[in-house]
Amino acid sequence: MLQPCRTVGFQCKVLNRRGANATFVGDLFQCLTTLLECGMARDTTMPKLNFEYWLDKAVEWGQATTLESQKDVCLHLPQLQEFLHQLYETIKHLQGPTVAIQQFPLIGQLLGRLCWNPSVIGYDESQKTLMWCLCCLYSSEPQNAVELKANSWIRSLLCHLLSSSKWESNEAETSTFISTLGYTSADYYYHLVKNMVVSLVTELRENQCNGLNMQESISASRVNAISVFCVPLITLPDLTPLLEALLLYHGGSSKEILSSEFLEAVNEAFLKKKISLPESAVFSLWLRHLPSLEKATLHLLDQLFSIRLNSLEEVARVMKDSLLPQAASHPAIFRIVNETFKNALMETDGTPEVMTIIQVFTQLFLQAYQNENKQYKFPLKAYFPYHHQPLVRSLVRHPSELPTTYWSQHVKHISDMLKAIVEDTNVSCLTDLFEIWFLVACFGEWLNIAAEQLLKAAVEPDPVLWLLAFYYCPKNENQQRTQTMVEAQAVHNHLMTLFSCRDLSLKDLEAAVHRVTGVEQCCNQQLITHLLTNFLLFSSGGHQIAQECIYHITEITDTSKEVYNLLIRTAYRFNHSGEKNQRTVKLMNELLQKFTLKV
Repeated sequence: MLQPCRTVGFQCKVLNRRGANATFVGDLFQCLTTLLECGMARDTTMPKLNFEYWLDKAVEWGQATTLESQKDVCLHLPQLQEFLHQLYETIKHLQGPTVAIQQFPLIGQLLGRLCWNPSVIGYDESQKTLMWCLCCLYSSEPQNAVELKANSWIRSLLCHLLSSSKWESNEAETSTFISTLGYTSADYYYHLVKNMVVSLVTELRENQCNGLNMQESISASRVNAISVFCVPLITLPDLTPLLEALLLYHGGSSKEILSSEFLEAVNEAFLKKKISLPESAVFSLWLRHLPSLEKATLHLLDQLFSIRLNSLEEVARVMKDSLLPQAASHPAIFRIVNETFKNALMETDGTPEVMTIIQVFTQLFLQAYQNENKQYKFPLKAYFPYHHQPLVRSLVRHPSELPTTYWSQHVKHISDMLKAIVEDTNVSCLTDLFEIWFLVACFGEWLNIAAEQLLKAAVEPDPVLWLLAFYYCPKNENQQRTQTMVEAQAVHNHLMTLFSCRDLSLKDLEAAVHRVTGVEQCCNQQLITHLLTNFLLFSSGGHQIAQECIYHITEITDTSKEVYNLLIRTAYRFNHSGEKNQRTVKLMNELLQKFTLKV
């Protein structure tokens, strides 16, 4: 059974203090009580109702303005409550409002008079049952003008019952009644709303547990109605438990039962931090409403674009705060977010900032995925269903899972698999090629490690250079990628002859710098800049000329964004995985402090 519902006036008091329209309260609680109506006992026996007697009493009492009429109401309240409960039990099983009105033509007159009697509605049980009865007369899908007019009348009555502004004219009566109960007005209203919300939440959860027991479940239309009327009051803290219960409620319907307006309003309030919800409720919101998930993803991108990317720690903090990386543990959410990021990357012509954001998000997603309970963890194929799974498994593997001495071998393994896939005759269209490239680009940490391994470890350079060439030049039209490989090999060979030199000048790097500033192809320029930047960071003498060289390159070329994003990605990885060479760490910090990103 439902607990007594004591919600009525407090919500209006709160709203009035916040300047909200009291009519909204009626809208909300019209819906709330509709849900309660479905949770009552299901006895279909038709009791004999002394309808005319209570209608006469209601006319006799009027608005109970005299002491005598007030006393008479008090004497009859127990019997009246029993009658109202029997009336409710009768009409709730009738086939809609029209049938109820046909059977009880004067029901509107009776309920209307009782709703305006302060001595009747001062008793919360009577007030609650009156609202239940009114909800039974409400047409969720009005078919004609009569039903529309009846809905409007019912709404005004519910608003009257719940609106404190309407009670103010009877403040003496209501305050006397409340004080008799031993409450202050504020306490009384607080307990009313608290109990109403608790009662509704309990009912939702109990029906959720009933599973396929359809006789006991709340109808989808009633749950939909409650979600609609919650919209104006979503930001009220008192309703948060109800919002959570609604978002987690699914019922037995295959279709979405919550209104799109409700889902959009909850999402908007959450994104603007006007409400706080448990992760499970937020995840459920995004799973059941695709537009909300897309909006949350775009909102995150807007947030990140509005801040200067001084450190990826700040980017990661904003991302985690959005809950999207955690929510992406569900494959459906991950694939939508990933698709949105992909579109953003294409619309911005592959800007380094967007690529950096995608790579950080992927790392955070993998952290959340690894932390998932193995019993409930989805297979990787659910996240990357159309990709070569051995390649996916290799990319997903975190560098910390492998000894550093094995990194170069792992990079070569990734490169060999990728090359076999790309050069397969089945990969003929640019769409397929882009999908493969985007998969590799998301796991940029391995790309950065690959570029470092070319300088720091004894590796076979060609597979690693091919991997980097594919990243910077995925298309091979007119042998473009092949030409990029040739350029990269020449630069790499030159840099390796200088790697151990402790005394370097900018003139020593003139040939490599010329290849950066002299080439026309953007992909060649970016790859060579990547190799040259790593050389300056990790070589014995590179730190002496690093600032001068980077300034020279970025002044002549349009690679300042690429260099800056490369530096902050490397710094982020160092902060999380550690870098033993403290001189490299120091240089990295100095470059980030002094680097000015060109507009």
